Amino acid sequence: MHLKPVATEDTVIGQVLTKFAAGDPSLFELIAEDIDFRIDHFRDEADTSWQQADSRNSLAQVIGRLGQEVFPKGTEALAINCFELGAGWILTCFNQRFFYGLLQKDVTSLTYIVSHEADGQMDYFRENVTDIVDRHETA
Repeated sequence: MHLKPVATEDTVIGQVLTKFAAGDPSLFELIAEDIDFRIDHFRDEADTSWQQADSRNSLAQVIGRLGQEVFPKGTEALAINCFELGAGWILTCFNQRFFYGLLQKDVTSLTYIVSHEADGQMDYFRENVTDIVDRHETA
């Protein structure tokens, strides 16, 4: 299978992540009413059981809590790279830098997102957080 790069702004997920990083609440206009949303963490002790939603309303609550606990100072998108998988499916590599409220430190994080979009709205979102790295640690 060959992954086809697609311009971030040409995908709903790319627009959602750009608006999320900008703190723009209009991102919810791009979310389907019956969104299937979940964030998972790879080899992390974090309780992510609350990081899931099955409606636009419940997603607004999740994003509100993320804003308070995880991203109290917002986030900076370092890179958003999208690849078309076909039939509305997109694989996105999202690299970001933020002050992690729960850990009280500046971090970077790389996540992989599989999403589906139809009729200009995102109806499926699975994010796998692969790492959260303290920006002050040396490699």
